[in-house]
Amino acid sequence: MNPTWTNGEKTVTDALRVLVVEDEPNIRELVCLHLGLEGYACDGTADGQDALARTESERFDLLVLDVMLPGLDGVSLCRAVRRGRMNHDVPILMLTARNQESDKVIGLESGADDYLTKPFGVRELVARARALLRRPRKSVPVPTHDGDDDEAGPPVHIHGIDIDLARRRVRINSRDVELTDQEFRLLHLLATHAGIVFSREALLTRIWRGDTYVTVRSVDTLVKRLRRRIESDPAHPRFLLTVWGVGYKFADV
Repeated sequence: MNPTWTNGEKTVTDALRVLVVEDEPNIRELVCLHLGLEGYACDGTADGQDALARTESERFDLLVLDVMLPGLDGVSLCRAVRRGRMNHDVPILMLTARNQESDKVIGLESGADDYLTKPFGVRELVARARALLRRPRKSVPVPTHDGDDDEAGPPVHIHGIDIDLARRRVRINSRDVELTDQEFRLLHLLATHAGIVFSREALLTRIWRGDTYVTVRSVDTLVKRLRRRIESDPAHPRFLLTVWGVGYKFADV
């Protein structure tokens, strides 16, 4: 829902709605204060279970989630929201005191759109919130053991690569590229989540779908094969990038 203006003033009832889930009152109030100054209608809660109940009954335009919450933690809450109906496509910004890359990957793989480490600057928080609110809302698939990413979706165009999921066709600079089913699904998954790091375990789950006869080394082999198909210099890839010690990602837009 877009904000409306009356006599130069935005009406509160039509303002974009933000739910801040943070158990530290000072941080929660600070975030709500500054998002409120931006014209957003901001609600706060300290409890993950309460937040989940609200996301199942109310529509929000942005969720700001702390990872370390009592009861239902932020990662579990994020996954639950993504599996729900009311706010499955809502932009999610995660807050955490942890700054290790593996923690960031876990948050992003759970369905979060962005990640901010405490302590953070208020201006950066507002800028990231504003950027997320500008994005068109769309369904974001969550890595699961029984997920299916073969449903038809819109064509993807990124870095000169065209991916047509319905036709299972890939073109690079107007040149058709033949891919196996696994190569195609890996490319589509990473390209539709550009900039997001996937661990080898997450890719194993998504691409092989529970096959017990493969290992994480199979992911490395598949990545090498795909690079030979789409990269002009597979030894120095431009698109399919390695994040050392974590996994792989597609080059950000």
